Amino acid sequence: MDAVQSEKVRSAAVESGVEEFDTIVVGGGQAGLAIGRELVRQGRNIIVLDAHRRVGEAWRSRWDSLRLNTPAKYDGLPGVRFDAPRLSFPSKDAMADYLETYVETQGIPVRLATRVERLYREDDRYVAVAGSERFVGRNVVIATGCHEAPRVPDFAEKLDPSIAQVHSSKYRGPDSLPEGGVLVVGCGNSGAEIARDVSTTHETWISGKVPGQLPFRHGPVVAALVFPIVRFAGLHVLTADTRLGRKAEPHIRHHSPPLIRTRVPELLAAGVHMVPRTVGTVEGRPELEDGASLDVRSVIWCTGWEENFPWVDLPGFEEGRPAQYRGVVRDHPGLYLLGLEFLYAEGSGTLPGIGRDARYVAHHIAAKRPVTITGA
Repeated sequence: MDAVQSEKVRSAAVESGVEEFDTIVVGGGQAGLAIGRELVRQGRNIIVLDAHRRVGEAWRSRWDSLRLNTPAKYDGLPGVRFDAPRLSFPSKDAMADYLETYVETQGIPVRLATRVERLYREDDRYVAVAGSERFVGRNVVIATGCHEAPRVPDFAEKLDPSIAQVHSSKYRGPDSLPEGGVLVVGCGNSGAEIARDVSTTHETWISGKVPGQLPFRHGPVVAALVFPIVRFAGLHVLTADTRLGRKAEPHIRHHSPPLIRTRVPELLAAGVHMVPRTVGTVEGRPELEDGASLDVRSVIWCTGWEENFPWVDLPGFEEGRPAQYRGVVRDHPGLYLLGLEFLYAEGSGTLPGIGRDARYVAHHIAAKRPVTITGA
């Protein structure tokens, strides 16, 4: 089939609302693009489906002052280094720009503004449904990442309606908050950085237990001397194949990592009040573990995300992540996961770890041999 005939077939498929591919990648963030690049290099007929209207939008929509904690030297995806000083820490917008460039230079086919609402199996193919469109493929890589379902405690709905509430995924900057005190719930890295950001214009409290912190100030020196050791441990020591990694996995997946850039001294210096965990409400106000309540105008929930897949209509996904090894889903041939916390190693959910996981999944798909679908 020549190029003209192939395009006619594709156009007919688009008009019918059904398109066929060798592999469908759901999610166009760094994980989806990394595997997309590997599969394009194999010559496969693929499509990357992303709900956002612009590549990198998930990064652009985070809070304005956000910077990566990993140095640029380690922030590139396979095949393209991050164009910034090697020991600098890129902004979230720089990361988004990098992903856009990555798509362009690597020829990755991304279909934007396409949210997959259902994934199911029909005979020996998978079907991804997005509105009136159906995408059919032998293989599917779920690369929607760890940050799809914001977690907020049930008692949040009992707060007084006059208190503004926002999850960290929707927080942009202190100017977006009403005047008055702000409570940041959650003392992980996101909570600490947002509390420090908010404290420039609002009286700020941060609630929760500190999960530990770096014993020294984060910066280029640490990036040069310490990060290579941390990276090695996260990729090669704490894995599903080591006893130490298997023992550490539950803690890594369900607890916040130590504070990195914004530590307790920085919070105190910024005037942030550190208080116990928020456990409920009293007369519409946040109630702390010690029985005190806070009279604030805003609450920012830095309480993480749930790992669930309500749109995946397949056995094993009812309670979240199904049984898998290195992203290969055990009970569903041709189905893969990518970009999740401790998918294989402690570093699986990070930029330095995504490339390795993507290569493993790509090699597994290659072992199945078919590359193109006739008429696609």
